[in-house]
Amino acid sequence: MKLNIAVLPGDGIGPEIVSQALKAVNAVCDRFGHELAYSEAIVGAAAIDAVGDPYPPATYELCMKSDAVLFGAIGSPKYDNDPSARVRPEQGLLAMRKKLGLYANIRPVTTFPSLLHKSPLRSELIEGVDLMCIRELTGGLYFGRPQGRSEDGNTAYDTCVYTRDEIARIVRLAYDYALRRRKKLTVVDKANVLATSRLWRQVAQEIAKEFPSVETEYMFVDNVAMRLIQWPGSFDVIVTENMFGDILTDEASVITGSLGMLPSASIGLHTSVFEPIHGSYPQAAGKNIANPIATILSAALMFEYAFRLPDEGRTIREAVAASMDAGIVTEDIAQGSKVFKTTEVGDWIAEWIRK
Repeated sequence: MKLNIAVLPGDGIGPEIVSQALKAVNAVCDRFGHELAYSEAIVGAAAIDAVGDPYPPATYELCMKSDAVLFGAIGSPKYDNDPSARVRPEQGLLAMRKKLGLYANIRPVTTFPSLLHKSPLRSELIEGVDLMCIRELTGGLYFGRPQGRSEDGNTAYDTCVYTRDEIARIVRLAYDYALRRRKKLTVVDKANVLATSRLWRQVAQEIAKEFPSVETEYMFVDNVAMRLIQWPGSFDVIVTENMFGDILTDEASVITGSLGMLPSASIGLHTSVFEPIHGSYPQAAGKNIANPIATILSAALMFEYAFRLPDEGRTIREAVAASMDAGIVTEDIAQGSKVFKTTEVGDWIAEWIRK
């Protein structure tokens, strides 16, 4: 099979971690006999500095003609520390989601036995946790208009907008995943306060009738935030709107012990994007210390979701598990033993795949 990938390293540690994921991708292609072709493009702060646009037309064109996008991270202190900046790296991420029609972000959250001691929660609370967060990605406060500030700068406003169709497509996708898993879906909203949430709940209740084999529960977002800490194992599939999903998925990821371990997939109307959930971590850029595993696991999702090659994705997961069992890990998850560099972890995982 010929695999055509757009590679967007982005900012901060993005280039370092993406290059390690590509090592794993190349190793899998060698092992399974696939032909790999990929091209790189700029995005985020790197693109602003180069051409003044965080998501340039050339980058968009490359994404559209590719079968999948492997993405690193966006963000730079140069822009983070300047609230007055009119062009920001994150605008590139939002533009990519909108133009590619990436309406669903999928984040599997699983615990690793060797990392239970790193979690802020007690081991007995998180052992065996395996849940999936599905976040609507192109609606809500992040895209609603009007949005801005008054002329005197003393008032700011955002608009939260959702349509029935936007809600229905993400809820149906969530039911599809629930059917493949443990047949339980949690619909998250704030229907006691927000009009958009009341529409979410109404649409979800209508669709639930189409899936009688799935247990459906409806919960307010603040209750879910508490229960993720108290009893994370009670969740299977969670579906929610854009901003709630942004917050809850970060909360869920932290309980596993390290942000550097969790991948994500953004899927929709055009080319899907696969990326780690962590940010650009500019403090570590260029030091060869960043954890590449989340990006490598994102490559596993790419094989599974974009190319429908489950054996290849499983091989990457097995390689990651083997690296952790062998203690081939970066400083953020090392357990007092030898610390390995970013490139060393990538090399070890690629070599394991080939063997």
